[in-house]
Amino acid sequence: MFRSLFSSGTVTNASPANLAFSIRARVLRSSVVTATAIIAMAGCAASSQNGVTVRSSQQSSAGTPSLDAVTEGFGPAVRADVEKLRTATAPYHDVKVAQVAGYPTATPACISDSTMGGMGRHYFDRAVYDEKLDIAHPEMLIYAPSDAGQPDHLVGVEYVIPFRLLPSTEKPPRLFGQELKRHEDFKYWYLHVWAWRKNSAGLFSDWDPSIKCS
Repeated sequence: MFRSLFSSGTVTNASPANLAFSIRARVLRSSVVTATAIIAMAGCAASSQNGVTVRSSQQSSAGTPSLDAVTEGFGPAVRADVEKLRTATAPYHDVKVAQVAGYPTATPACISDSTMGGMGRHYFDRAVYDEKLDIAHPEMLIYAPSDAGQPDHLVGVEYVIPFRLLPSTEKPPRLFGQELKRHEDFKYWYLHVWAWRKNSAGLFSDWDPSIKCS
């Protein structure tokens, strides 16, 4: 405690009264610095609301639905799993970070359906394409197209297990309390989780009606 308070100098022959005064003064200055930082942060937030661009973690999460919103209607176990997923994939809102982590550097095609909606772009990390399911390491990251000139944004993930490792005749594996579905064309088990977007079709739906590829 004293080392941190007096790191800028050495106190010698200090009386108890002077020592107490010095401690109170330094603690007060520390409190003022902390308060100033808080006020500055609040000011930045206000500036952002007034149209001034402020690069901050608060701004990067703007427009992202809350955990409660995306897990509405599900129990605490699903909520905890989705929270774990969001924590693990939060850095991947920047697709370049995801690519460094092993997801493809080439931009995948955007998948859509004229009646069902869209699935977005699936970045498939084949290094984890095995028989294991790990909430924190989804096989695919799903990005939805943004307005022209803007980067795609992370909206969900997909978990898959190939039939060659777990045949389609076997009992479906489970994750998030859900049974994975069979994809006969691609020969794998799969489950979508729209962890970063409020999907009107459902948290585990295949399609998101609001995603448009064109």
